[in-house]
Amino acid sequence: MAKTTEKPSKQRRPKAETPKGFRDYLGSEVTARKAMLDKIAAVYHRYGFDPLETSAVETVEALGKFLPDVDRPNEGVFAWEEDKDWLALRYDLTAPLARVAAQYRNDLPSPYRRYAMGPVWRNEKPGPGRFRQFYQCDADTVGAASVAADAEICAMLADALEAVGIERRDYVVKVNNRKVLNGVMEVAGILDPSDPSKFEAERGIVLRAIDKLDRLGVEGVRALLGEGRKDESGDFTKGARLGVAEQTVLMQFVDASRLIDERLKQMQETAGDESPELRTLAVGAQLRGNLRFRSILGTLPGWDELRNKVTIQILRDIVRASPSGLEGVAELEEIATLLDAQGYGPDRIVIDPSVVRGLGYYTGPVFEAELTFEITDEKGRPRQFGSVAGGGRYDDLVKRFTGQTVPATGVSIGVDRLLAALAAKGHGAKADPGPVVVTVMDRDRMADYQAMVGTLRAAGIRAEVYLGNPKNFGNQLKYADKRNSPVAIIQGADEAARGMVQVKDLILGAKIAASASHEEWKSQPAQYEVPLADLVATVRKILDAG
Repeated sequence: MAKTTEKPSKQRRPKAETPKGFRDYLGSEVTARKAMLDKIAAVYHRYGFDPLETSAVETVEALGKFLPDVDRPNEGVFAWEEDKDWLALRYDLTAPLARVAAQYRNDLPSPYRRYAMGPVWRNEKPGPGRFRQFYQCDADTVGAASVAADAEICAMLADALEAVGIERRDYVVKVNNRKVLNGVMEVAGILDPSDPSKFEAERGIVLRAIDKLDRLGVEGVRALLGEGRKDESGDFTKGARLGVAEQTVLMQFVDASRLIDERLKQMQETAGDESPELRTLAVGAQLRGNLRFRSILGTLPGWDELRNKVTIQILRDIVRASPSGLEGVAELEEIATLLDAQGYGPDRIVIDPSVVRGLGYYTGPVFEAELTFEITDEKGRPRQFGSVAGGGRYDDLVKRFTGQTVPATGVSIGVDRLLAALAAKGHGAKADPGPVVVTVMDRDRMADYQAMVGTLRAAGIRAEVYLGNPKNFGNQLKYADKRNSPVAIIQGADEAARGMVQVKDLILGAKIAASASHEEWKSQPAQYEVPLADLVATVRKILDAG
């Protein structure tokens, strides 16, 4: 009986695709991100902040926030066990900072001012525009209890936005205070300072509801303070089930923007025709919600200053029975004064009670940078671009390591969001100029071509020799086009014998091909011969003109 031999199974080829929730960044995207981060870093450096790079991996114990009551602590993070310790990829840049501040507290200056930029990872369900790996750009001050540190962060954030190309009329930094919100909940009877664990579940629902004000509107938030809310799909979200009295107090805070406008209108009506400024402010109150009129509001005399004062007064009225709430209002007032002294008026940085910030560790001022220009969504509807940065004071985070309260405040810029905003404003990623390409006419003269490249590089010009198969010269020029090269250098045996070189201006060639007539093309040749000694000067002239 003949012996059969099994045919070896064919090895399966891996799929050439990124894992779900991750993406690749090519050429111009990487360059655009680096250019933007360099501009932001220059602002941070000017403010006296030092760079910090931490490990991408932390112990889960150090991260702390994501420790669930299960055997595998992987809620929200990418984690694995090693030598009986759980390790994880960092989910933000703040938790590593807290560890660094505790670990090196005897070596670091106090206050410690640092900025950090880099990727972070979230083990969450990906979705449109939501990735498991993304970049963050943070700046924090650790060890400063004064709200002057918070004011400085807000000013620095405004400067950073303008440095990357966001115009002053297109953004606003909104500032609130977590103490004010706590004061509102204390007055409403769902926060007991002597026993913070009481009503914890109700407060969580309230915070999440208020944080969704822009999306749900006032009535949607009101429903979540009560029995709950059913969305358009029919899904029901359980509410906090608060009584009428508690809801009334909270809705004063939720509806503060309308109350502020009404107060301004009342002031105008009381002043009558004797106060043209207040008449203008009343018009501003009517226009404030319309994005098309934002540029008008910036020109209204005293609009922002008076609105800030009215906001402070209304917040003080709401939290009048809460010492913590009144302390928060006083801090907001001080921040506004400090910013005004530095030249940062309410046209750029404004007190706004709508800022909640979702993270539970914020203990004082919170802030958010919002871009106010209109874009078109995927359904063609106009909408505001929205938030690109946020932060606040977190005085209890370092305490996890030291047992002692260490004041800290900081901000995090969403790098991808800000890049998308710049693209929407016409400042997005553009194809980078490629290298000058020295073509290869004769394989045996590779040393001559490398010498040309060496001369160009020594002069600071980006250049490369074509290293593919030189047999088809057309393919070499196609390669140069694909590389977005500005110039191609050509030297055959005849040019070499005469000490000459052909320079092909690919920038001019593309312009001529796109629009010029045949006669114009002949009168403006994009390829010409120059002495080899003039190679650098000729190429530099083309690059400068391009």
